[in-house]
Amino acid sequence: MVTPTNPPRRRRGAELEAALLDAAWDELTATGFAKLTMESVATRAGTGIAVLYRRWANKDELMLAALEHYGATHRIDLPDTGTLRGDLLAALTAMGEARAPFFAIAAAAVSSGLAAAGRTPAQIRDRILGDQRHTRMRTLYQRAHDRGEINLDTIPAAVLALPFDLVRHDLLMNLEPLKQDRIRSIVDDIVLPLVRPTEATT
Repeated sequence: MVTPTNPPRRRRGAELEAALLDAAWDELTATGFAKLTMESVATRAGTGIAVLYRRWANKDELMLAALEHYGATHRIDLPDTGTLRGDLLAALTAMGEARAPFFAIAAAAVSSGLAAAGRTPAQIRDRILGDQRHTRMRTLYQRAHDRGEINLDTIPAAVLALPFDLVRHDLLMNLEPLKQDRIRSIVDDIVLPLVRPTEATT
Protein backbone atom coordinates (compact mmCIF):
# COMPACT_ATOMS: atom_id res chain seq x y z
CA MET A 1 0.00 0.00 0.00
CA VAL A 2 1.29 3.44 -0.94
CA THR A 3 1.83 5.75 2.02
CA PRO A 4 1.85 9.56 1.85
CA THR A 5 5.29 11.00 1.34
CA ASN A 6 4.39 14.51 2.52
CA PRO A 7 3.33 15.57 6.02
CA PRO A 8 -0.31 16.69 6.09
CA ARG A 9 -0.54 20.46 5.84
CA ARG A 10 -2.38 23.03 3.82
CA ARG A 11 -0.89 23.61 0.40
CA ARG A 12 -2.35 25.98 -2.10
CA GLY A 13 -1.95 27.23 -5.63
CA ALA A 14 1.36 26.56 -7.38
CA GLU A 15 2.82 24.80 -4.33
CA LEU A 16 -0.04 22.32 -4.24
CA GLU A 17 0.05 21.69 -7.97
CA ALA A 18 3.81 21.10 -7.90
CA ALA A 19 3.40 18.65 -5.01
CA LEU A 20 0.70 16.77 -6.93
CA LEU A 21 2.85 16.56 -10.06
CA ASP A 22 5.88 15.44 -8.05
CA ALA A 23 3.74 12.71 -6.48
CA ALA A 24 2.48 11.67 -9.93
CA TRP A 25 6.06 11.42 -11.21
CA ASP A 26 7.15 9.39 -8.16
CA GLU A 27 4.18 7.07 -8.58
CA LEU A 28 4.91 6.68 -12.29
CA THR A 29 8.52 5.71 -11.63
CA ALA A 30 7.50 3.35 -8.82
CA THR A 31 4.60 1.50 -10.45
CA GLY A 32 4.57 2.31 -14.16
CA PHE A 33 1.80 3.90 -16.20
CA ALA A 34 -0.39 0.81 -16.48
CA LYS A 35 -0.69 0.33 -12.70
CA LEU A 36 -0.88 4.00 -11.79
CA THR A 37 -4.28 5.35 -10.74
CA MET A 38 -5.61 8.71 -9.70
CA GLU A 39 -6.25 7.19 -6.28
CA SER A 40 -2.64 6.04 -5.86
CA VAL A 41 -1.32 9.49 -6.80
CA ALA A 42 -3.69 11.16 -4.36
CA THR A 43 -2.58 8.82 -1.59
CA ARG A 44 1.09 9.45 -2.33
CA ALA A 45 0.46 13.21 -2.33
CA GLY A 46 -1.42 13.00 0.96
CA THR A 47 -4.58 14.57 -0.42
CA GLY A 48 -8.05 13.67 -1.65
CA ILE A 49 -8.74 12.40 -5.15
CA ALA A 50 -11.14 15.29 -5.81
CA VAL A 51 -8.15 17.65 -5.65
CA LEU A 52 -6.66 15.84 -8.67
CA TYR A 53 -9.88 15.76 -10.65
CA ARG A 54 -10.33 19.50 -10.23
CA ARG A 55 -7.12 19.93 -12.24
CA TRP A 56 -6.91 16.92 -14.57
CA ALA A 57 -9.77 15.02 -16.15
CA ASN A 58 -8.03 11.63 -16.13
CA LYS A 59 -4.70 9.94 -15.56
CA ASP A 60 -3.60 10.56 -19.16
CA GLU A 61 -3.79 14.30 -18.65
CA LEU A 62 -2.17 14.02 -15.23
CA MET A 63 0.75 12.02 -16.60
CA LEU A 64 1.33 14.46 -19.47
CA ALA A 65 1.38 17.28 -16.94
CA ALA A 66 3.74 15.33 -14.67
CA LEU A 67 6.17 14.65 -17.53
CA GLU A 68 6.01 18.29 -18.60
CA HIS A 69 6.58 19.43 -15.00
CA TYR A 70 9.56 17.12 -14.53
CA GLY A 71 11.19 18.34 -17.72
CA ALA A 72 10.64 21.98 -16.79
CA THR A 73 12.00 21.58 -13.24
CA HIS A 74 15.01 19.43 -14.16
CA ARG A 75 16.61 21.48 -16.89
CA ILE A 76 20.09 20.79 -18.12
CA ASP A 77 22.67 23.57 -17.79
CA LEU A 78 23.47 25.14 -21.13
CA PRO A 79 27.24 24.89 -21.75
CA ASP A 80 29.38 27.81 -22.89
CA THR A 81 32.76 26.32 -23.83
CA GLY A 82 33.71 29.00 -26.32
CA THR A 83 33.25 26.89 -29.46
CA LEU A 84 30.22 25.41 -31.21
CA ARG A 85 31.81 21.96 -31.25
CA GLY A 86 32.55 22.09 -27.54
CA ASP A 87 29.06 23.34 -26.75
CA LEU A 88 27.40 20.62 -28.82
CA LEU A 89 29.53 17.85 -27.32
CA ALA A 90 28.85 19.06 -23.78
CA ALA A 91 25.14 19.68 -24.37
CA LEU A 92 24.48 16.34 -26.03
CA THR A 93 26.50 14.45 -23.40
CA ALA A 94 24.59 16.12 -20.57
CA MET A 95 21.30 15.55 -22.36
CA GLY A 96 22.02 11.87 -22.83
CA GLU A 97 23.06 11.32 -19.23
CA ALA A 98 20.33 13.38 -17.59
CA ARG A 99 17.45 12.47 -19.86
CA ALA A 100 17.92 8.69 -20.18
CA PRO A 101 15.68 7.87 -17.15
CA PHE A 102 13.15 10.49 -18.25
CA PHE A 103 12.87 9.07 -21.77
CA ALA A 104 12.67 5.52 -20.47
CA ILE A 105 9.67 6.46 -18.34
CA ALA A 106 8.09 8.59 -21.07
CA ALA A 107 8.48 5.79 -23.62
CA ALA A 108 6.91 3.28 -21.25
CA ALA A 109 4.01 5.64 -20.59
CA VAL A 110 3.40 6.17 -24.29
CA SER A 111 3.60 2.46 -25.10
CA SER A 112 1.24 1.67 -22.22
CA GLY A 113 -1.54 3.80 -23.64
CA LEU A 114 -0.79 7.48 -23.25
CA ALA A 115 -1.16 7.88 -27.02
CA ALA A 116 -4.45 6.01 -27.14
CA ALA A 117 -6.58 9.15 -27.18
CA GLY A 118 -5.53 10.09 -30.70
CA ARG A 119 -2.24 11.80 -29.78
CA THR A 120 0.79 11.20 -31.97
CA PRO A 121 4.24 10.72 -30.40
CA ALA A 122 5.21 14.12 -31.84
CA GLN A 123 2.26 15.80 -30.12
CA ILE A 124 3.18 14.15 -26.85
CA ARG A 125 6.81 15.28 -27.30
CA ASP A 126 5.76 18.86 -27.97
CA ARG A 127 3.46 18.84 -24.93
CA ILE A 128 6.17 17.45 -22.65
CA LEU A 129 9.10 19.54 -23.88
CA GLY A 130 7.24 22.74 -24.75
CA ASP A 131 9.14 25.70 -26.17
CA GLN A 132 12.26 25.16 -24.07
CA ARG A 133 13.78 22.76 -26.59
CA HIS A 134 13.69 25.52 -29.23
CA THR A 135 14.75 28.51 -27.13
CA ARG A 136 17.69 26.78 -25.44
CA MET A 137 18.90 25.29 -28.71
CA ARG A 138 18.67 28.71 -30.34
CA THR A 139 20.76 30.26 -27.56
CA LEU A 140 23.57 27.77 -28.18
CA TYR A 141 23.62 28.46 -31.90
CA GLN A 142 23.25 32.21 -31.44
CA ARG A 143 26.47 32.27 -29.45
CA ALA A 144 28.26 30.48 -32.30
CA HIS A 145 26.76 32.97 -34.77
CA ASP A 146 27.94 35.90 -32.67
CA ARG A 147 31.45 34.41 -32.56
CA GLY A 148 31.45 34.15 -36.35
CA GLU A 149 31.54 30.35 -36.44
CA ILE A 150 28.28 29.95 -38.36
CA ASN A 151 25.74 32.05 -40.21
CA LEU A 152 22.29 31.36 -38.80
CA ASP A 153 20.64 33.09 -41.73
CA THR A 154 21.73 30.29 -44.07
CA ILE A 155 21.03 27.22 -41.88
CA PRO A 156 17.61 25.52 -42.01
CA ALA A 157 15.86 25.01 -38.68
CA ALA A 158 15.77 21.26 -39.29
CA VAL A 159 19.58 21.18 -39.39
CA LEU A 160 19.83 23.07 -36.10
CA ALA A 161 17.44 20.62 -34.45
CA LEU A 162 19.13 17.56 -35.93
CA PRO A 163 21.69 16.73 -33.19
CA PHE A 164 19.11 17.02 -30.43
CA ASP A 165 16.56 14.99 -32.40
CA LEU A 166 19.16 12.28 -32.97
CA VAL A 167 19.95 12.09 -29.26
CA ARG A 168 16.23 11.86 -28.41
CA HIS A 169 15.86 9.11 -31.01
CA ASP A 170 18.74 7.12 -29.53
CA LEU A 171 17.40 7.59 -26.02
CA LEU A 172 13.97 6.33 -27.04
CA MET A 173 15.43 3.38 -28.94
CA ASN A 174 18.06 2.28 -26.40
CA LEU A 175 16.79 3.77 -23.11
CA GLU A 176 20.35 4.48 -21.97
CA PRO A 177 22.88 7.33 -22.29
CA LEU A 178 24.67 7.59 -25.62
CA LYS A 179 28.26 6.44 -25.96
CA GLN A 180 30.83 9.19 -26.46
CA ASP A 181 31.76 7.82 -29.88
CA ARG A 182 28.15 8.22 -30.99
CA ILE A 183 27.98 11.80 -29.71
CA ARG A 184 31.24 12.73 -31.42
CA SER A 185 29.97 11.19 -34.65
CA ILE A 186 26.74 13.20 -34.47
CA VAL A 187 28.70 16.41 -33.98
CA ASP A 188 31.73 15.85 -36.23
CA ASP A 189 30.35 13.67 -39.02
CA ILE A 190 26.81 14.99 -39.33
CA VAL A 191 26.17 18.42 -37.83
CA LEU A 192 29.33 20.47 -38.25
CA PRO A 193 29.73 19.65 -41.95
CA LEU A 194 26.17 20.90 -42.46
CA VAL A 195 26.51 24.15 -40.56
CA ARG A 196 30.13 24.85 -41.55
CA PRO A 197 30.45 23.14 -44.94
CA THR A 198 33.66 24.90 -45.99
CA GLU A 199 35.55 24.41 -42.72
CA ALA A 200 37.40 21.45 -41.32
CA THR A 201 35.88 19.96 -38.17
CA THR A 202 38.90 19.30 -35.98
